[in-house]
Amino acid sequence: MKHDRNLHSASQQAGHGRPKRIMTVQQALEWAFRTECAQLELPEPPDPEREHGYGFGLEYVLMQRAALGCKIDGGRYKLGDYTHEDAEVIAATVSGIPDSLGGKRMAIRVAELARAGLTPDWMPGAVPRCVPVEMKRNRHGDHATTVVVGTERVLSRGKWRTVEVRACPVTYSPYPEQIEAARRDYQAWRRALAWVRDGLKDGGMLREVEVMEGMPRVRPWVKPKSRKLAER
Repeated sequence: MKHDRNLHSASQQAGHGRPKRIMTVQQALEWAFRTECAQLELPEPPDPEREHGYGFGLEYVLMQRAALGCKIDGGRYKLGDYTHEDAEVIAATVSGIPDSLGGKRMAIRVAELARAGLTPDWMPGAVPRCVPVEMKRNRHGDHATTVVVGTERVLSRGKWRTVEVRACPVTYSPYPEQIEAARRDYQAWRRALAWVRDGLKDGGMLREVEVMEGMPRVRPWVKPKSRKLAER
């Protein structure tokens, strides 16, 4: 589901006197991955030979670079191109989504949706409906397919005849489980966004972007009962 999310400016000052761009976390993700074409830097699989060695985490490296005032490079994916350093920080934060929130798979999902400017499909308006399993079309129009489920003896014009008893197989579409799964996926994505938002706000490494509190609705499929709820 595509949305038009315009980016807003505020009077807070970034480096060199420029005003910071105030964005929701979803806007910031779309700016980083869609506009700036930032790439995820996912950790490599563990190396058994280095299991007992010591190293620095991605967060530590970013903090050191920020402290030194260095531009955060884009790695092997961005040779010859410039990606805004705030976008790189956002991408690095997404790369660190913990396993409890989906880990690498969720990081990729968040980045892909942001790059496409999409929100997970939570199946708006979906209600399970009883529908024929199969439809056929002839010159008279569309008709539900029927199958023989038995026979009956009937008296017709003074004679006993055997006739087929037919029924229309039906199913429910979409399945209730499909709707529930789509909405669980949406909520998992939203929890990951909340983690990224908090990480960006607490990390303090963004120079020209400020992430605000705004988040996608918790359950957009629930009809709001008031204007206050509608704004959540």
